[in-house]
Amino acid sequence: MNTLIIRADATPKNGTGHVMRCLALAQAWQDKSGEVVFISYCESDALRQRISAEGIDLISLDKPHPDPFDWNLTRGILDQIRSRDPKADSWLVVDGYHFDADYQKSIKAAGYKLLWIDDYGHADHYYADLVLNQNISADPTCYVNRESYTQLLMGPSYAPLRREFKRWQGWQREIPTIARKVLVTLGGADSDNVTLQAIRALKEVDIPGLEARIVMGQANPHLELLKREIGAESRLHLLTNVADMADLMAWADVAISAGGTTCWELAFMGLPAMILTIAENQRANAEALNREIIGIDLGWHQELSEEGLATQLHQLMINSTLRSLMSKRGQELVDGYGGWRLGNLISGKTLKLRSVVHEDCEMVWKWANDDSVRAVSFSEAVIPWEKHISWFQERIRRPYFYIALNQDEIPVGQVRFDLKGAETVISVMIDSSWRNHGYGVNLIRMACEEIFLHSEVKAIHAYVKLKNERSRMAFIKAGFKEMRNSQQDYPASHFILEKN
Repeated sequence: MNTLIIRADATPKNGTGHVMRCLALAQAWQDKSGEVVFISYCESDALRQRISAEGIDLISLDKPHPDPFDWNLTRGILDQIRSRDPKADSWLVVDGYHFDADYQKSIKAAGYKLLWIDDYGHADHYYADLVLNQNISADPTCYVNRESYTQLLMGPSYAPLRREFKRWQGWQREIPTIARKVLVTLGGADSDNVTLQAIRALKEVDIPGLEARIVMGQANPHLELLKREIGAESRLHLLTNVADMADLMAWADVAISAGGTTCWELAFMGLPAMILTIAENQRANAEALNREIIGIDLGWHQELSEEGLATQLHQLMINSTLRSLMSKRGQELVDGYGGWRLGNLISGKTLKLRSVVHEDCEMVWKWANDDSVRAVSFSEAVIPWEKHISWFQERIRRPYFYIALNQDEIPVGQVRFDLKGAETVISVMIDSSWRNHGYGVNLIRMACEEIFLHSEVKAIHAYVKLKNERSRMAFIKAGFKEMRNSQQDYPASHFILEKN
């Protein structure tokens, strides 16, 4: 697996959001057994420590971009890393509004693959291989000036979430009649101290049993002022250096948030949120979330009074019907697989599915009769050609039977689902010449997403022959839960994946 190199800065002016969402991508790459190098100018000791604690090689710069020596230093580091394996494709990820088109052009001229993370089309031209805009408001027309090879990745389906959110996959939130637990999270730096505005509004909310947990970002300079404002108010708790935001989001009933990356975390957790715009690039995002009934757009923070914020928060806290709808729509928007999808694109392990056609009959037969396939099948006998033809002609008339193609349009395996009402059984096979390329887990995940999206299926079952440890681990890595007892007539390990 190639080394992923990330270039992002964290300053009071630019905030910590660029580094934090790159951290999520870094974790997804590590989960694929890849190494990560972070090149960063980062003023937060806590954030630097967090990056290093993840087992990431952090190379700290003395000055942020656009320091005139930045590219030369970064280029030297890139070349040193590439020298370890000159044949590998070296990918650089760049995130930050202070990086421009010339920076992209220099990276490509040096022979590196480039993933450019963007929010509103701020560059004059795009030379990157991949341009990611994870926002619900992502507009492809912002990227008209791009190279012919540049691929656009638009929308929250590509939003990477940090590892702490993974264990909440499929979690269903309980919606209380009256919301009493409020989470406040307004960015890593919050240079305008919007958190102070939120604290003063919370003091005005008359909800019995109200409790608020207020997260201080790692670059927030207003700690002492906020402590004084809270004073002896026992309902309000100030939290610093929070390592697990997912736990806090699971605890809360509602949130007050900025309109940045945190919105995708809140949506994934099904946490209804009121969104304050604290930077111009967040405005379109907040408006789109409001239209989709996922978040409530409160507008520009300077134009909203503390009384107005308190009133709107109170209205949301007593409206369980609206909160329930917002929670449901948020989890429909963000499924938590964004980092996995990006990792596939970067690693070249991209797959796509096409329906099986009659011309695939012989290929599927040969795959099924491979010695290694028969050894792990419940029936180890070789399948006669005539019997296969009969089965194939019947099976092709039913849906959800696919051939998996890699990025070069080469068939690498097949997957099929046999439906029984709202449940189905999955069968997966990878061509022996394409095993150990990382396709197995990816194919299972992709196929399951397909069936959940385009059918009424609520649960997918898989049965694996005992002692077939490779298949067992593939289903576990794909998110399936191993059940204690198999309901089959033959000894098997039973796995199940339920729709969120």
